[in-house]
Amino acid sequence: MLNVKNIMLVAGLSVVCSAQCPLVAQTKSSTEAVPFTQVKMSEASFWGHRIKAARDVTIPLAFSKCETMGRYSNFVKAAHPSPDYDVSKFMGFSFDDTDVYKTIEGASYVLQTMPDKHLEAYIDSVLDIVAAAQESDGYLNTARTINPAKPHGWVGSKRWSKEEELSHELYNLGHMVDAACAHYQATGSTKFLDIARRYADCVCREVGPLPEQATVVPGHQIAEMALARLYKLTGEKKYLDEAKFFLDYRGRTKIKNAYSQSHKPVADQKEAVGHAVRAGYMYAGMADVAVLTGDSSYIRAIDAIYDNIVGKKYYITGGVGARHAGEAFGANYELPNLTAYNETCAAISMVYLFHRLFLLHGHSKYIDCLERTLYNGVISGMSIEGDRFFYPNPLACDGKYHFNSDNTIERQPWFGCACCPSNLCRFIPSVPGYQYAVNGQDLYVNLYASGLLTTKIGGKNLEIEQTTLYPWDGDITLTVKNARAKRFRMMLRIPGWARGSVVPSDLYSFADKTTDSWYATVNGIRVESALENGYLVIDRQWRRGDRVQLHLDMSPRFVAANGKVTDDRGRLCVERGPLVYCAEWCDNDFDLRHFVVNRNKKMTVEQCPELLGGITGITAYGTILKADNNGQISATPSSLSLIPYYSWNHRGAGLMQVWMPASLEVIE
Repeated sequence: MLNVKNIMLVAGLSVVCSAQCPLVAQTKSSTEAVPFTQVKMSEASFWGHRIKAARDVTIPLAFSKCETMGRYSNFVKAAHPSPDYDVSKFMGFSFDDTDVYKTIEGASYVLQTMPDKHLEAYIDSVLDIVAAAQESDGYLNTARTINPAKPHGWVGSKRWSKEEELSHELYNLGHMVDAACAHYQATGSTKFLDIARRYADCVCREVGPLPEQATVVPGHQIAEMALARLYKLTGEKKYLDEAKFFLDYRGRTKIKNAYSQSHKPVADQKEAVGHAVRAGYMYAGMADVAVLTGDSSYIRAIDAIYDNIVGKKYYITGGVGARHAGEAFGANYELPNLTAYNETCAAISMVYLFHRLFLLHGHSKYIDCLERTLYNGVISGMSIEGDRFFYPNPLACDGKYHFNSDNTIERQPWFGCACCPSNLCRFIPSVPGYQYAVNGQDLYVNLYASGLLTTKIGGKNLEIEQTTLYPWDGDITLTVKNARAKRFRMMLRIPGWARGSVVPSDLYSFADKTTDSWYATVNGIRVESALENGYLVIDRQWRRGDRVQLHLDMSPRFVAANGKVTDDRGRLCVERGPLVYCAEWCDNDFDLRHFVVNRNKKMTVEQCPELLGGITGITAYGTILKADNNGQISATPSSLSLIPYYSWNHRGAGLMQVWMPASLEVIE
């Protein structure tokens, strides 16, 4: 059996010159993300620390869990099926295979920046086990193959017969394909890609609209995104056609419900409903197909759904999914705090969606949302050390869960349903791939983090070094190290929060009188030009040594919610730059629920290098209200210490609040 202890992870973030397929597929949008392999983030940066934690802790932990929780042994059993196996007795979920795929995907992203022969060999040994479980026609789903006569209870007596319910056969395909594409890009090996293509080919043969095919759509979406990715990698149109079939036939098969977004055809959907992870993956798949085909009906639908999310169903932390029941979106403006579900996977799905909408439309508002979700709703799901996790991410806490038990709320070392930690394994190392994009002679600088970009503009080499302490500091420097691409337009995203806009809707707004302040210089000379879709355009002949400096004011700000959000009426929260802040019990020796914040008193900022991995703390001022035994209320001036929301619950369970009372009426 494999031994995860043999994994030896090297230090440093070095660039891999990995073999990659040319992008043979033609897209309708000409904006492309700069590949992950061309972006080297500094290990000392905010994201460098998180990638290191994923590399050194989370990914090895996930591989070890695949061993100890039977994920690998399921593949071994599938390679030697037997009528003696009762699958439901030893396999927890029909999608357990995806834990293996997602961990390989994350490890592959790590390999793209940190070549490691030991890790590569370990992955190869896992793939040997996976390949042995594949049936002769390409089908690969251990929940069924182990014993087709008595498969997992969620899997039907025939292939695909329960796909629209709980079999997750196509969900498994989606994660397999995504992981295989990443593995190929990292190593140049087709070992995993060949396995995934055989399963994808099996699906293309057996699932579709023809009489001899199973006319079903994914019960849990993600195959749509993955097949679009496989099409872009290989140029084989059948994969794009299958992805479009999965979308086109949604609402036209036997299962029709809002939970799985199958209540109506996708082109007719205008509101985000149902299971938030399923929804996010499907919406991202719609955006993929819209980009690749130019289908205007998909574009109209996905634009309307985006507007509904960001205008009515989006938490200030960038999370989605208000309800525990069904892990679902709520009604418009239904955004409770104490019982907010906000599954970590749902936040990740929003990053996928927002990035695809940016590639489709080229507007910075989508990256503004991506950044909000990334810095708050996603990384709140993983501890700073990378070894403990949240499944839900509420915006208030009284020390207990309010979902399905009264247990003390704590980050967990793992979950039986491990979708969130394994999803973080694959997502965190992929973050550099969201930093830049190109469109002809335009270079989009979307995310700010220290590191080195090596790419091409107009077929000419370009190398730019970015240095910054972002998100703790709003000063960013971009230095041209090599500019064979002489003339191009550098598109600097000026975040919405720096321009007076919390989100691109009226769901949230700044509630203080702070004046927005930002500016940019080139070689010390101030840039004076209008913004284009939220980007400052610097169009010039570039030379080696040219230096662009961007200053974004990071004064802490008070934020108010739209009055239709009943749970936030009379309350304010605090932001600084891209980070949302919260108050936690261990930094304040009083009941947080009795503190009334004074929006008119300026907040103060303090660097705390020894606290929670190094943060910038904020102090707000106001009054503590306390009632005595006679009902008399006393008011005591006080201060409130705030930390970044992502860092809460590292020091034990207790009170936490994002939205603080700003009036007497909301004091508990």
